Amino acid sequence: MIISPARRTESVKEYYFSRKLKEIDAINAEKLSRGEEKVINLGIGAPDGMPPAAATDALVKSASQPGNHAYQSYVGIPALRQAFADWYARYYGVSLDPKTEIQPLVGSKEGILLTSLAFLDKGDKVLVPDPGYPTYTSASRLAEAEIVSYDLKAENGWQPDFEALEKMDLSGVKLMWTNYPNMPTGASASRELYHRLVDFGRRHGIMICNDNPYSFILTGEQISILEVEGAKDCCMELNSLSKAHNMSGWRLGMVASSKEVISEILKVKSQMDSGMFKPLQLAAVEALRQGPEWFVELNAEYRRRRVIACEIFDALGAVYSKESAGLFLWGRIDKDNPLLVGRMDGRPLGEIISDRVLYEKDVFITPGLIFGRNGEDYIRISLCANRDVLRHALEKVRSLK
Repeated sequence: MIISPARRTESVKEYYFSRKLKEIDAINAEKLSRGEEKVINLGIGAPDGMPPAAATDALVKSASQPGNHAYQSYVGIPALRQAFADWYARYYGVSLDPKTEIQPLVGSKEGILLTSLAFLDKGDKVLVPDPGYPTYTSASRLAEAEIVSYDLKAENGWQPDFEALEKMDLSGVKLMWTNYPNMPTGASASRELYHRLVDFGRRHGIMICNDNPYSFILTGEQISILEVEGAKDCCMELNSLSKAHNMSGWRLGMVASSKEVISEILKVKSQMDSGMFKPLQLAAVEALRQGPEWFVELNAEYRRRRVIACEIFDALGAVYSKESAGLFLWGRIDKDNPLLVGRMDGRPLGEIISDRVLYEKDVFITPGLIFGRNGEDYIRISLCANRDVLRHALEKVRSLK
């Protein structure tokens, strides 16, 4: 090309799933030409169910009204902000001012980059979990910040080791990313954990950025870090309709915090878009009004799927928790796994198993290495495939020798 790219892009690669899906698309194109069935994709957490009917009805109805196609407010329509506030009050017991403490987002993933651009200068440090969502790292790097990894380990229930954190050099650390129910491990949060995080952030002058999109999936109850007294002084929380309402492609999310934090995020966001399509916002209002029965039905189906995912892990010899929360099952591959015999080549164990399942049985299961060093001996299955698809994948995996 005629110009060189910005140096900041040298610190990141194309997102793993973007690259992997291209590869799978190429494999599927070849299979289609030969009349063969496609790869079964158990990699990505994109819910396959339908959104609430009231949401789709609202979208269709409002999209037919001419006045709804103009630019919208950068802060979202009042009805949407109020719906988010009511949602937090009803399910999390958290009181939010809809005018000043909520910012609607084009999916919560957008909020990770907005937060990074709003609060990080070149050379600032960010605490990022390992294993953890790769976007925490890539967004920080795009803001030219320095990554300081903190370990999440099975022996600690995949929760931060606060003794280890206190011994770290925390000078220059401005943000700490947390995510519970945890992706990829499926570990749940607790109120004790959130109290400790708020205390840690307050004492060290670190903003705790809690990513909370899985709190309705296989958890039993919903909790938020903003429940903790004084949390808004040192915390922000991202949330989304993607997982809890089967609306991942709609890109509907939010961030909640103090008036001051939301104001800084809005400074950046208002430079990058011109407001969310109004019919989408009106649809989100209807989705957020769903009662407990919606989540009861949703979770009943995910529990049934989790049973089959457990059987897939059993067939692969993976070690896992049957009580995993969120949309994924996370399993450890041990060195004595019979599927590794004659195939140990120095690569992470999870990657070896993932590649065998993909290239030999046409089933894609995510290797844990993409989430960090502590995920190298793990694999992850998404529950976002119906039971027939999961059973078919199980049949294929069981034939792996």
